[in-house]
Amino acid sequence: MMGIFLSIVAGILISVQNVFNSRISERAGSWATTTLVLAMGFGASIPVFYTMEDARLFDFADANLIFLFGGVFGVGIVFCLMMGIRLIGPAYAVSVVLISQLTTAFFTNTFGWFGFDSIPFTWNKAAGLILLIAGILVFKLSDAVPAEQSNESYEQRQANG
Repeated sequence: MMGIFLSIVAGILISVQNVFNSRISERAGSWATTTLVLAMGFGASIPVFYTMEDARLFDFADANLIFLFGGVFGVGIVFCLMMGIRLIGPAYAVSVVLISQLTTAFFTNTFGWFGFDSIPFTWNKAAGLILLIAGILVFKLSDAVPAEQSNESYEQRQANG
């Protein structure tokens, strides 16, 4: 139950953070915002680490060092999602992110990538992913003026009313 609760909190925080990032980037620029957001996250995580963890900060003796590059992915995550929100809007951008995350997680589970145990493929899991994609398509097709036809970004359409 705690895992579900923490996942819900993470989803809310990610959505709100990316909307905030998108708004800041309108004034400060995309790369300045990405740098600022990640630096603030680093600054906020250090005191929490020293308060909550009983491990040393750089004790990676048993870890596969390639996984340390996960932090580098944060740069791409912040930048790409921030720009996606600016171009197509928060709901659609986050929906597309969810599809890509679930698809990646599906293949990670099925093939046992990155040291996870392989979980057998089932048609129920595939059907769930297909239904999610179909739901996003229905969501997007319900827009009055699709972004692809208007050649306007989400923020331009919002400004024009």
